[in-house]
Amino acid sequence: MKRHSAIRVAAIAAATFIAAGSLTACSTAAGAGDGDGASKTLRVTLANHVWTDTIKDKLPEFEAATGLTVELSQYGEDQLSDQYNVKLNAGTDEIDVMMYRPLQEGKLFAKNGYLADLSDDVESNADWDWSDFQPGPVGSTTYDDNVVGVPIITEQEVLYYRKDLLANAGLDVPTTMVELEAAAQAIKEQNPGVAGFVARTGKSAAVTQFSSFLYSFGGDFIDDNGDSGIASPEAKEAYAFYGKLIREYGPENVSTDMSWPEAMAIFTQGQAGFYTEADSLYKNATDPETSKVSDTVGFAPMPAGPGGSVAYNVPSWALGINAESNNSAEAWKFIEWATSQDLTLEVQQDGVPGARQSVWEDPAGTSTYPADLAAAIATSTKNGVGHDRPLVIKVPEAREIVGDPIVIAITGGDSDAAADDADDAFQGLLDDE
Repeated sequence: MKRHSAIRVAAIAAATFIAAGSLTACSTAAGAGDGDGASKTLRVTLANHVWTDTIKDKLPEFEAATGLTVELSQYGEDQLSDQYNVKLNAGTDEIDVMMYRPLQEGKLFAKNGYLADLSDDVESNADWDWSDFQPGPVGSTTYDDNVVGVPIITEQEVLYYRKDLLANAGLDVPTTMVELEAAAQAIKEQNPGVAGFVARTGKSAAVTQFSSFLYSFGGDFIDDNGDSGIASPEAKEAYAFYGKLIREYGPENVSTDMSWPEAMAIFTQGQAGFYTEADSLYKNATDPETSKVSDTVGFAPMPAGPGGSVAYNVPSWALGINAESNNSAEAWKFIEWATSQDLTLEVQQDGVPGARQSVWEDPAGTSTYPADLAAAIATSTKNGVGHDRPLVIKVPEAREIVGDPIVIAITGGDSDAAADDADDAFQGLLDDE
């Protein structure tokens, strides 16, 4: 298992997070980590991901250039969480670089002082160019105005659609929510057995894709004052609209526990005209081996609501430095290398959307993507919101709360009343935090 780097598998025990500590400055630009505690062995912990596969292949180049030896630990998502639960809570210095999920555990890690402050580091190299990273993802890797991570993988929500069904109905690609509803209705009426629209319906799973509807109607999960925003007029309108699309124009007898695999299957089997989903899943729809409609799938930006066309543009993964690391300067060298423009371009060409705007503007950066998908992503990245769920510590609980009105709306209940109830519960969670 060894080339120039060691890949080790560790035994993992379960533990509970305990909040403690505060944000710790890394200050690698000033040379921290270069003293007696520094080591020529850099311990990097990554998740199983296509991004990781590309980086692993390039590690010999990094090691040759820096004289460092990378000891790589790689885990599945659940194992990775368990690993962090045990080691970070114990104040370990055995992790230098850590790959983490900003939307799922970023706020907790930053609040607990697990992540070093990289604010000085990201500004220290003009050629590396921190300003090249998109605002949405950067916002979600920043805590209390301190940069705690560098986004490496992004996702945006886009509209998947059937070109043939639109053409047969004499319709243009919808650019507004009003046009989307009208087109979904026409497709369902003209094509027996085909839904006009499909999307996630599960209470928790639907939250991420519902978020772009929420933003496009002018709302957000948390308002500018830090309070719950899910009972605002904008949020109530978004809940009602999303529920109506699925209830009236969705699949017959639609379930309320669909995540992306179930919704994607309906679309790829030719049973729906429109589908909103993360761009990162597009190959499921365009691969002839998995999709019956691969040759007629199109992509477009999220249709505009009263608040405009505002999709999420989120960092699904980022790199940070363990605040307890004795090798912070060496750890920053790794992050600087792994998130360089050249490597970001190469990884993106392998199908992993990156966070650098220059790579998206480079024709080589979009050469492996369908042209209309690349155009849709470009729209989403300009004004995209950097979260697709509430940015809180108790993310699973929050998703269940704010997702309840979605299910109520889909099933034809009083979604306004459900939003009021959920607002009380969500505000309680925010107050506790």
